[in-house]
Amino acid sequence: MKKILFYIIFSIILIITMPIIFKNLKTEEVVSNEVLEEKFDYGKYSNIRLIHTETGEIETMDLDTYLYGVVSSEMPASFEIEALKAQAIVARTYTIYQIKNGGKHENADLCDSALCCQAWITKENRMARWEEDVKEEYWKKIMQSVNETKGKLALYNGEPINALFHSNSGGTTELSVNVWGGDFPYFQTVETSGEDAYSSFTSGVEVAKDELVKVMLEKYSNFEIDFSKEDCIKILEHTSSGRVKKLKVGNIEISGTEARTLFKLKSAKFDFEMAENSIKFSVLGYGHGVGLSQCGSDALAKQGKNYEEIIKYYYKDIEISE
Repeated sequence: MKKILFYIIFSIILIITMPIIFKNLKTEEVVSNEVLEEKFDYGKYSNIRLIHTETGEIETMDLDTYLYGVVSSEMPASFEIEALKAQAIVARTYTIYQIKNGGKHENADLCDSALCCQAWITKENRMARWEEDVKEEYWKKIMQSVNETKGKLALYNGEPINALFHSNSGGTTELSVNVWGGDFPYFQTVETSGEDAYSSFTSGVEVAKDELVKVMLEKYSNFEIDFSKEDCIKILEHTSSGRVKKLKVGNIEISGTEARTLFKLKSAKFDFEMAENSIKFSVLGYGHGVGLSQCGSDALAKQGKNYEEIIKYYYKDIEISE
């Protein structure tokens, strides 16, 4: 009789507990195989207004959804997860800095252009550009980088920094004062080993002499140059990071950053040689060189650095908010 009673009680307990056990197992499986999309309360910065440059349409979305599009557009998802997390924090910080300081657009907080604010892409368009066998893995990494750094910002004296970033520093980052004139104390010249392993480290541009004349005349109506003179083009000064600060082209002096724009160079860290009918530019790095180097971040992550160490390497005397 006692045996029968025991089995009855055991069966009742089993019937009650089995659904709970299976539910917990299923929940653990979901947590381990998917990146949870929990919303974080950023207060008045929880939603942003994004203007699409192609259409002029303004779209409102929550900040983390916006960051999925930024990180997936700005940094290769094949990069190390710690580099992607650093990018997520930097992108979040840049976004809030722009909003706090009035932004660049009258009716929107930011636009989706890398030439103005930050590049942005929809999940659907991003997934369509990835190979079929990696797209799910890559999107999970993007979500992980944003979700596991929710709320984190790079702060200087308790305020979000102007968290500028670029693709590849060519080995050494640049001071903001040498690019735009703004002097931010957290931007310093730092060297990163390993950037030469990336395709964006070196590039070359060949500009025909008649094209150079045309480009210069469009900007400077009094431009003249005598290509028979050995020093008709001359680098006059470099910055401390090795970028061209001043360049003399014929009778006109221009900055290295202006030369980069005029001659479509990937960075202002360049040298050149005169050929018979052209000028051949040899370029190191990709981008303005200020702040975080994305390739440098990936190189540091490969060396075992975490996202906080990476960010603090590129921005001096800052803290990461909790």
